[in-house]
Amino acid sequence: MNVKLAKTEIIHFVGIGGIGMSGLAIIMNGLGFHVQGSDLIESKNTERLKKLNIKVLIGHKKKNISNSTIVVISSAIKANNPEYKEAVLRKLPIFKRGEMLGNIVSLMKNVVVSGSHGKTTTTSLISSIFSMAKLDPTIINGGVLNSYKNSARLGKSEWCILESDESDGSFLNIPFIYSIVTNVDKEHLDFYKSIGNLKSKFIEFINKTPSYGKCFICSDDKINKSIIKKIENKNFFTYGIEKKSNFLIKNISQTKNFSKFDVQISLPNKKTKYIKNIVIPMIGIHNIRNSTAALAVSYIIGVTDNIILKGLKTFNGVQRRFNYLFKFQGTDFVDDYAHHPTEISSVLEGVKKVYTEEKIYCIFQPHRVSRLKSLKDEFSKSFSNADYLILCPIYKAGENIKLNFKYEQFAKQIIKNSKVKLIMINNENELKKYVTQNIYGKNIVIGMGAGSVSQWMRNLPNKL
Repeated sequence: MNVKLAKTEIIHFVGIGGIGMSGLAIIMNGLGFHVQGSDLIESKNTERLKKLNIKVLIGHKKKNISNSTIVVISSAIKANNPEYKEAVLRKLPIFKRGEMLGNIVSLMKNVVVSGSHGKTTTTSLISSIFSMAKLDPTIINGGVLNSYKNSARLGKSEWCILESDESDGSFLNIPFIYSIVTNVDKEHLDFYKSIGNLKSKFIEFINKTPSYGKCFICSDDKINKSIIKKIENKNFFTYGIEKKSNFLIKNISQTKNFSKFDVQISLPNKKTKYIKNIVIPMIGIHNIRNSTAALAVSYIIGVTDNIILKGLKTFNGVQRRFNYLFKFQGTDFVDDYAHHPTEISSVLEGVKKVYTEEKIYCIFQPHRVSRLKSLKDEFSKSFSNADYLILCPIYKAGENIKLNFKYEQFAKQIIKNSKVKLIMINNENELKKYVTQNIYGKNIVIGMGAGSVSQWMRNLPNKL
């Protein structure tokens, strides 16, 4: 369904404080549309919107949309939301974020980054290379880029780099020339109901690749490998450490401050080529893969090797992706968004490789009861590279469902399967108390989760 928007429309975003919704609102505001929105609480995202003179209302009330002509809803908005109900009653056009995003970027040359993990970092890495190449892209990301202090920016060229959201299937609405599939994992199964349904949507996504475009698929991922066999449209390249990859990662070395590697490029009817001594200011094989995806798409559109190398080396990072926060009593404190077992395992594996002398503490706050219920076993095995785990209460994210098992049982399962020393805390003050009394010397502490744990970590210096 295509929608044409006049600049006289008043477009109301229900849940405008979300990272994806706020990014889209910023772009539409920059294009001259009249946008406003509401959210339950104030946040850094709503503060950024207000600085752009975008009207943000706190609380969801039906009067908030009294002057609105179009309503955009995030995937978190339920049918009982008063603004959604009022929009239905008034028969206003209602669009999911993905639908609106697809229409807004339909005339741009889009690079769409999809997958279960690594999307935000990959989108940001491509943005860094494109910006270094002076391509001035529009960027719509799922995290705040340190270079721009925002999750979105309106560029002056036809290029648009955007992170897709597969949580509600709406990523299929976004047209693209180039795309990336980082991996496919057990995520958002509350919507898809089965991993088979999730896989089928990614197959559909890849098969949409136009003849003049290309899809880049990580060949190291187990589910990606099974998907590749079912793709009718063979218009894709692969990347990874798997030996048959078109963009093959080789000669990896890692330190605490950077990773270094080479990429061997083998394309049909072309001589084998090498891009050597690639340096990224990040650790972990997952980030090396993300960087290779960014390199691959940039190389295919004609960005020079030198610019690619510079764009990767000078990458300024993304907020909440292994961000160094502070040092206390000789220990480094880091913040990370990892909230899925695969992400947790990847981060801790990378840390273990380079922090060889330090004890590794993980402060983990599970995000959503539904995610913990469906992935309990996987979570219990994901902390094996940590020495200590400080387990926080579940951040429910508005879910009102029962866990159906005792939280203490989950803690015991982690101890058994990850062989880690575990401490349970009940609140932020208990975290402060434990850190003050027990953590000192040569250690690294990583806060992990998609809820309030990030703010707890950032508040620690004021409390210690």
